[in-house]
Amino acid sequence: MHTLNEDERSRIVEMAWEDRTPFEAIQTQFNLSESDTIKLMRAEMKPSSFRLWRKRVSGRQTKHLQLRPEGVSRGYCATQYKIRSKSKR
Repeated sequence: MHTLNEDERSRIVEMAWEDRTPFEAIQTQFNLSESDTIKLMRAEMKPSSFRLWRKRVSGRQTKHLQLRPEGVSRGYCATQYKIRSKSKR
């Protein structure tokens, strides 16, 4: 595993928080296993935030490809990345 830069660490934390992004997607993009992702999250977060995150993802079906219901085929909610219009000045 290579040393992750700040942008990569930030993106991994963001992906790990997303309900529909499985750990396998993080492994594919950054070559980090689930346990490596957990270690990164522990290092990057305050202890209380880490505990909340672990409670949130433990047993969550969408965080593991093998546990996902058949209808979940994407890594994010359809409304998550809306195109935002620029405000007029």
